[in-house]
Amino acid sequence: MNEHTPVSEPAPSSFSPAASREPIAGNGGYPRIQRPDDDGAAWSPDTLAVRGGLARSNFEETSEALFLNSGFVYSSAAAAEAAFTGDVDRFVYSRYGNPTVAMFQERLRLLEGAEACFATASGMSAVFTALGALLASGDRVVASRSLFGSCFVILNEILPRWGVETVFVDGWDLGQWQEALSIPTTAVFFESPSNPMQEIVDIRAVVELGHAAGAQVVVDNVFATPLLQRCTELGADVVVYSGTKHIDGQGRVLGGAILGRREFIEGPVKTLMRHTGPALSSFNAWTLLKGLETLSLRVNHSSSSALTLARWLEAQPAVNWVRYPLLESHPQFDLAAAQMTAGGTVVTFELDAPEGKAKERAFALLDALKVIDISNNLGDSKTLITHPATTTHRAMGPGGRAAIGLTDGVIRLSVGLEDVSDLQTDLGKALTS
Repeated sequence: MNEHTPVSEPAPSSFSPAASREPIAGNGGYPRIQRPDDDGAAWSPDTLAVRGGLARSNFEETSEALFLNSGFVYSSAAAAEAAFTGDVDRFVYSRYGNPTVAMFQERLRLLEGAEACFATASGMSAVFTALGALLASGDRVVASRSLFGSCFVILNEILPRWGVETVFVDGWDLGQWQEALSIPTTAVFFESPSNPMQEIVDIRAVVELGHAAGAQVVVDNVFATPLLQRCTELGADVVVYSGTKHIDGQGRVLGGAILGRREFIEGPVKTLMRHTGPALSSFNAWTLLKGLETLSLRVNHSSSSALTLARWLEAQPAVNWVRYPLLESHPQFDLAAAQMTAGGTVVTFELDAPEGKAKERAFALLDALKVIDISNNLGDSKTLITHPATTTHRAMGPGGRAAIGLTDGVIRLSVGLEDVSDLQTDLGKALTS
């Protein structure tokens, strides 16, 4: 029996894949009928975002099928045993794998250019599972200190409790990376651009240093998305995403993903995911699939608007500084331009305020906005704004925030799909109120 052959022939009215189509490896026989040409010619990202990994049942539906089921049935006890021993490749339980989730994984894998992908319930479960699959007691991880608050907590508090040593460096400083990676290390972790300070890490250089130290390099590519920065091509071993951000991009669902080499994803990641349970629901996977279809349109529009607003904010007397990767004043502009095709959808800036009044000034700005919403999310179709020191990065504490330059006057602006002139007017009134 071929590993993709169904255990039993389904009834004509049942919902099942057509046996003659090429299956996705490890997907329980669910077919992949949309893929790059067999001669190896690759589709462009926009085409992959719509048709990559598209699998249709024998009903030939246009949209991706949504499989809202927790389990699967077997024709016999022997068939169930064969599924659990691996003698037959099929879906056995939606915590392990689901046809809708498999389509999302395949589509994102193709966009990223990775060998394999495993979807998770949230971006933070992707970060924690990726690190947990790499690290054990006694291991060492080197990380950039400029991180999203929850990532910082994982590395600074949780992993050390389990016997993992964490060493933090300033991600922009290659000298600090060289020093920290001069001794054996198991894993490297960083964001580039970082949240919210827009710090840029030289990915190729740090990958080379990490590999020399024996480390696997994990990159959180949420700000750039797979469209604006190709971490796998820059040498990263593992790439993680919060699908909640740009991939959904419309404030609907949570989700995450881990991408990397097949042996890593199919081995330690799958083992940890199966037995700890942070699985992506099939409904959320379906929503994220639909989000990928418009990812390019949304990210490109928002990135263009973000650059316009960054340049405008830089000229405002009420603003001390602006950080945006492709703004010429960014201290790592040349590196950002070399690694990224656009600057992304997020602009970070610091308000000018008297000593001791920065938080008060920041709150007044947020409260004066009429179009832009106060929210700690980002990558949404709606423009969102937050005060990181009291929300997303509160858990870092005053010392941790000071170490990355995150003052009470810093504002993070996630630019959406509105007309940029309306956003500029809204910000302008708030800045002068």
